[in-house]
Amino acid sequence: MKVSVRQDRSALSHAPDNWYAVDWRRVERNVRGMQIRIAKATRESDWRRVKALQRMLTRTLSAKLYAVRRVTQNQGARTAGVDRELWDSPESRWEAIGRLKRRGYKPLPLRRVFIPKANGKERPLGIPTMRDRAMQALYLLALEPVAESTSDPNSYGFRINRSTADAMAQIRVCTSRKDSSRWVLEADIKGCFDHINHEWLENHVPMDKGILRKWLKAGLIYQGQLQATEAGTPQGGIISPTLANVTLNGLEQGLDAHLRAKYKTATVKKLKVNVVRYADDFVITGDSKELLEQEVRPWVEAFLAVRGLQLSEEKTRVTHIDDGFDFLGWNFRKYSGTLLIKPSRKNVKTFYRKVAETISGNKTVRQQDLIRLLNPMLRGWAQYHRPVTAKQAFTRMEYLVFRKLWRWSKRRHPQKNSYWVRKRYFHTVGDRNWVFAVPMVWKDGSAGLFDLYSTSSTVIKRHTKIKGDFNPFAPGWEEYGEHLRQERMWESMRYRKQWATLYMSQSGLCAHCGCALTDESGWHDHHLEYRMHGGSDALSNRVLLHPHCHQQVHVGKIVVTKPVLS
Repeated sequence: MKVSVRQDRSALSHAPDNWYAVDWRRVERNVRGMQIRIAKATRESDWRRVKALQRMLTRTLSAKLYAVRRVTQNQGARTAGVDRELWDSPESRWEAIGRLKRRGYKPLPLRRVFIPKANGKERPLGIPTMRDRAMQALYLLALEPVAESTSDPNSYGFRINRSTADAMAQIRVCTSRKDSSRWVLEADIKGCFDHINHEWLENHVPMDKGILRKWLKAGLIYQGQLQATEAGTPQGGIISPTLANVTLNGLEQGLDAHLRAKYKTATVKKLKVNVVRYADDFVITGDSKELLEQEVRPWVEAFLAVRGLQLSEEKTRVTHIDDGFDFLGWNFRKYSGTLLIKPSRKNVKTFYRKVAETISGNKTVRQQDLIRLLNPMLRGWAQYHRPVTAKQAFTRMEYLVFRKLWRWSKRRHPQKNSYWVRKRYFHTVGDRNWVFAVPMVWKDGSAGLFDLYSTSSTVIKRHTKIKGDFNPFAPGWEEYGEHLRQERMWESMRYRKQWATLYMSQSGLCAHCGCALTDESGWHDHHLEYRMHGGSDALSNRVLLHPHCHQQVHVGKIVVTKPVLS
């Protein structure tokens, strides 16, 4: 199959002839180089140049390769659209590159599915086909540099190197001092993704208008019937979160400009108005209830109305910081003038219900299999709340889980007494008693206990907030971005000590292609000398590779060496 290659500076110097022949390091370098140029033109407000560079990027082979790799290696790669097509082989991925063309492109309708929400309701998702996903990923490469360069400083949802913890840290900055804002507007947009005005998107999103219009009007299929999409950008598409961010960009800076036009600069500072947004959820702080209700909220409602959105009357309210409010699974409240951020009651109850259902639904599995099911859940929940005042919640959760596991253990042996059950399922590990654990023999022949993750042992560590004006596509932020990425990957790996050690020894780079290892790209643990040939599990015989690089190494029988740090 022939793949057309545009003769420009972004093209690969030697076009590959199959999926495994791709030089991914060069691909990433080409794509990033173009994105940096787009971001630079955006900062200079040279919109004609932005449009020309975006068009150039979406026609390059490097961008198409990058887009296909993204949609075939993420979590949704095994979920098909209405055509039931999956790109699950190197041949199908390579063939797909030639299908990513603007001319003649017509997206298929979305496949409507529903997933449960924490409140018991269902969230509608629209699943595009693989081709439509790849086209969205391709055009997202061109849109993302513009969106990042024009975003509000305190917008943290679905952006590179930004997280809920950054939003939490910013709220702490705005409310923790004695003279900080005392009132908070908790805002909730009613069905944000489902009601964004299509006309507004087409007029204001800086990307190919024709392609965007086709995606917005593609329709969806539910229970065998085609339904038109007259508004909104369905959740499930790769580009949808960025479109929602672009829609809400200007909320923070526009509100600040509105207040400055009405009041003097010194007065605006005394109002202590701060906006913190994560995707479509946001809070606005202020020094008085009247300010938020009579000045800020009407402006926000007008801002949203232009975009086809409105606030939810039931969920939008103004709260005093002494009464507290919930945001992103945390409760923010001042106790005698001291701000404490804790896991919210709703979050704790929802998580425990999920753990309890997992235990109840696996009454007959082996103990080690139950531990394997529970550990990622417990570790993930504890890591999420690790930056806040969560010690009490961790201890309480551990006690509740223990009670559930004790009932699980007793049920399996109704004829045995409590002493026998305890001896079989619970052990002493260090200074911890009653640890749900099972004796195991590991791959290297050593014996030990495989125990349940202890939430109460999770160390609380304050989160360092990302700088508000950080731009991942600005060369001046390159060093800061690399340091931030490695620091946060280290934190996410800290309870997988061997992977963390390998990651740091490789400076956070794949041992084969030399590109960054990230949560999005994922990683595989590769043995330099295969175990079937006598290779050991020692760290000296292992490296971390991207999943696609791992496939490339095995198929091409490529010899990988341990990286040497300079």
